Amino acid sequence: MYFHQFYLGCLAQASYMIGSDGEAAVVDPRRDVEEYLEEARARGLTIRHVIETHLHADFVSGHKELAERTGARIYFGARAGVKFPHVPVHDGDSLAMGRVTLRFLETPGHTPESISILVYDREEGSGEIPEAVLTGDTLFIGDVGRPDLLGAKISPNELAGQLYDSLHEKLLTLPDSVKVFPAHGAGSLCGRNISSETSSTIGEQRRYNYALRPMPREEFVALVTTDLPEAPAYFARDVQLNREGPGALEELPAPPPLSPEGVEALRQSGAIVVDTRPPAEFGAGHVPGAMNLGQSGQLASWAGALLSPKDPLVLVAEDPERVAESRTRLTRVGLENVAGYLDGGIRAWDESGRPLVRTEQIDVDELRARLDEDRALQLVDVRRPAEWHAGHIGRAVHMPLHQLAELARSLDRERPVAVVCRSGYRSSIATSLLERMGFRKTTNVIGGMDAWTGAQFETETEEFQKGTAG
Repeated sequence: MYFHQFYLGCLAQASYMIGSDGEAAVVDPRRDVEEYLEEARARGLTIRHVIETHLHADFVSGHKELAERTGARIYFGARAGVKFPHVPVHDGDSLAMGRVTLRFLETPGHTPESISILVYDREEGSGEIPEAVLTGDTLFIGDVGRPDLLGAKISPNELAGQLYDSLHEKLLTLPDSVKVFPAHGAGSLCGRNISSETSSTIGEQRRYNYALRPMPREEFVALVTTDLPEAPAYFARDVQLNREGPGALEELPAPPPLSPEGVEALRQSGAIVVDTRPPAEFGAGHVPGAMNLGQSGQLASWAGALLSPKDPLVLVAEDPERVAESRTRLTRVGLENVAGYLDGGIRAWDESGRPLVRTEQIDVDELRARLDEDRALQLVDVRRPAEWHAGHIGRAVHMPLHQLAELARSLDRERPVAVVCRSGYRSSIATSLLERMGFRKTTNVIGGMDAWTGAQFETETEEFQKGTAG
């Protein structure tokens, strides 16, 4: 059996290729499918099957394009209601590839159509005990899937009850030795406390996953439906795209190079300049009104949460290769309206004589000194709730990044604002948002709370129920 996990840090997303005797299946493919095609060619495999564990909300899948380019069949849980030809699978259905058998389990809870996939390697074992189970968003490492992403269609309580049944009646009946491979890792909003590990075993999860400890069904429902973070608006949009079948990436026009004059014209007409350089380079000088969504972090997820697919986007990056990478990442969350990129990068803008905006960058030592000396300084912490409750700076106010545009209205625009996150990535996004709102005295705290606690500076904590991370 050939088995390979493809992990995409920008989306905290895992996909898989399983093969035997020249035939392969790809599970939960991301939108840009070339890597799967290259891997199959290198391994002498032909992709015959494309399997989705559910309708993904946090990214646009490549199932349709991969099937069109290989002639593969697409498989979904029978309740998915997708709008294109596919194989609807039910509990107990199986798929054989050479010496490998894939057996499907219906495991609703995260979504009604969620499935898990048992992987049997008949060459290595008796064929009675699976080698692994691909759990999609039903079971993560250290967590379970959220049951609240369908809005009013099905109540979170109802889905949470189904999730409890799927876990206890199906996945937890598997032997402890069975390896667990989920669809997401740490950073995904499809869960709340997902581990940074990308695989585990049923036995380890039985022992260490807070949501799998013995408890009545009612207690589990309350646990997984309490204090859930708000789902980004793009989740519902991506689900619909995946249900209808997204268009092929290769059919999208390449973004054209733009002169500074062209960028300015688009900017004046309402286009959003997206600067994908690192925070320090963005801070040193950027196009007025630009948003900093650096490639060094979860560009796709934050772009999906903060940008509209209707907004024309203009990219600024270090070179054309990075422009192409940024554009690919945007399409992974359904943002396709890229009007062009600044030819020659920020240097071309500067050499044209147009103004550059600078965002001050300070370290935590300087922040501490300013907090002691300047009572007018407003300190904003843009991390998620669990991070905030685990420890924050006493003078800080909590404004999670995805809510900043609304919450920042309470800030005084005439007073300086310093922004902190965990490392300095999200805080740079936040300073760019504040600048777009008219704040002119913004400061990014490089190193963030990691550096603050590393310096052993004082923090405050609050009681927070385990399992309620945002």
